[in-house]
Amino acid sequence: MKLVICEKPSVGAAVAAALGVTGKKDGYIENDKYIISWCIGHLVQLSEAAAYGEQYRKWSYDSLPILPQEWQYTVAADKGKQFKILKDLMHRADVSEVVNACDAGREGELIFRFVYEMAGCKKPFTRLWISSMETGAIQSGFDNLKDGRGYDALYHSALCRAKADWLIGINATRLFSCLYGKTLNVGRVQTPTLKMLVDRDAAITNFKKETYYHVRLMLPGAEAASAKICAADEAGKLKAACEASAAVCTSLTREKKTIAPPKLFDLTSLQREANRIYGYTAKQTLDLAQTLYEKKLLTYPRTDSNYLTDDMGETATDIIKVLCEKLSFMEGADFSPEIAKVLNSKKVSDHHAIIPTMELAKADLTALPESERNILTLAGARLLMATAEPYSFEAVTAVFSCADHEFTAKGKAVIAAGWKEIERLYRATLKKKPDSDDENELVLDVPDFTEGQTFENPAAKVTEHETTPPKPHNEASLLSAMERAGNEDTDPDAERRGLGTPATRAAVIEKLVGGGFVERKGKQLLPTKDGTNLVCVLPDSLTSPQLTAAWENNLTQIAKGQAEPDAFMQGIEAMASELVKTYASVLGEKPELFKTEKTELGKCPRCKSPVYEGKKNYYCSNKECSFTMWKNDRFFEERKTAFTPKIAAALLKSGKAKVKRLYSPKTGKTYDGTVLLADTGGKYVNYKVTISKDKELE
Repeated sequence: MKLVICEKPSVGAAVAAALGVTGKKDGYIENDKYIISWCIGHLVQLSEAAAYGEQYRKWSYDSLPILPQEWQYTVAADKGKQFKILKDLMHRADVSEVVNACDAGREGELIFRFVYEMAGCKKPFTRLWISSMETGAIQSGFDNLKDGRGYDALYHSALCRAKADWLIGINATRLFSCLYGKTLNVGRVQTPTLKMLVDRDAAITNFKKETYYHVRLMLPGAEAASAKICAADEAGKLKAACEASAAVCTSLTREKKTIAPPKLFDLTSLQREANRIYGYTAKQTLDLAQTLYEKKLLTYPRTDSNYLTDDMGETATDIIKVLCEKLSFMEGADFSPEIAKVLNSKKVSDHHAIIPTMELAKADLTALPESERNILTLAGARLLMATAEPYSFEAVTAVFSCADHEFTAKGKAVIAAGWKEIERLYRATLKKKPDSDDENELVLDVPDFTEGQTFENPAAKVTEHETTPPKPHNEASLLSAMERAGNEDTDPDAERRGLGTPATRAAVIEKLVGGGFVERKGKQLLPTKDGTNLVCVLPDSLTSPQLTAAWENNLTQIAKGQAEPDAFMQGIEAMASELVKTYASVLGEKPELFKTEKTELGKCPRCKSPVYEGKKNYYCSNKECSFTMWKNDRFFEERKTAFTPKIAAALLKSGKAKVKRLYSPKTGKTYDGTVLLADTGGKYVNYKVTISKDKELE
């Protein structure tokens, strides 16, 4: 009997269906050959710091660094029942082998091994390694189960990642939180990511706008522009000089240019494109892709490969046929894919690129939620574009000499639209058009000038321009920056560089937003005041992308068995110790950097001191004064009205506040009234409400 352990219940159900296992029990499904059960994400985790001694329960500088000698593991508080089910199944007498069917990647390996180790299981285990949840792929995976121990190096890499994040996260977070008196989350990947946002924000703030000018010659059918000119009077003089002389065509070049089709999607490029086109966050895209994977409509999303394996040519051809039938914008299009372009086994690491699956043939796209349909269509359109012909055009550049200055006119003529035609058809179906990133679209066709051609007294004009500051990051540009981070400082042959992995980048962005260090404004990601201050107080070793990019590369080497886990961990422990030692000098200074700025709501009616908003009340800042307005005051609760800061501010300013839709407990109806502050100076503040001048209600 084989016990199959999947990562999630939904995956367990798909595997059971593929293997024809139908006997449902509490927490597993079984027949006479297989028992199929599941984790619920991370069932077992590295223990909290307090597990290593009572002295670590409270955050204090003196207890740092925390460097576990024997690592402890804990079953997640709310997942004890499922862990017990798995443990009992592993120890069942009729189970002879365990199959690790968790997601085929670094984290999936960790989830399974933690449960296997914690349950004290000694039975042999194999590995299911698949890139698609289609029935055929699952069945084929079970026909070709791999030796579980063959993935030991991947597990060591995952374990090193988890321990490194724990050591730096816990030690640095406690250290800087103790130093500055506020919870400051510091993380191996999130802190350098925050630094990129802070740097971009600083570049925008410090940007100095500069005005510059171009003189443009108005020639038949084209404009030829001068180089940048800094001074307006200089541009004016050149304009006048040009109009009084002749423009001569000194050179004309025609050059054929080709733009290759885009590559297939890996997770990061899918997230970038979905953000650009649909405005989805990286996390939303990952969640949607994961759902489509579990619905068998998309291949495994957590991949960093842009190619398919060499043996997938036939599959890709079949899927393209289905796409041409299913995607409305391909209706009637004559399309002959060049499949060889997207096949390259050497460039596929754990998983191939993200593409739709053959399940698409049976699926009703209109029945999918719009967001899932968008991601599936995007992945399908990319497969079509990637296998289309290149886009080619002729670029024409004409250079003119006039009044001892050079002027240039550019243009282009499309030779073959290739993959750009599919892009155009796909984009025409979008409700909102994304920003075009194709500069060439703006250029006019240049008429056939000839060298030596002369235009006497050409008309000219001066155009004024301003330099523009860099744009704030959005998710698409930040994901690109995370992917490229530290690249210039790492070995060009290093296979995985950048911050984090495709699978973790979305969670890092969400953590920064959740921690209050970054805020979303529309599509923009902007650092908050706390975010900027945090980057200012942290050492370069924690904010530099080079360090964590080097770590990621090291972890990849460990996964391939080409680097030692122990050496990596020693480096991390040394870094944690060094941090604590270096910052002893800051202790006690406690700058006021992270103090929450309070907004004064008004003046206290009793002592005229400022009144501030607390979590549960509006209170007078004078410790001697007992004036407090409670948010859950019965007066407001009975009238089913939230006691908002706006109402509080009005009461403090004029003793009355107009409030709409007050509920009357007597009549059960709502009405608009004026709430009056009736403070008698006692322990509790009283209120009254008036509907009209002559009628007063308690």
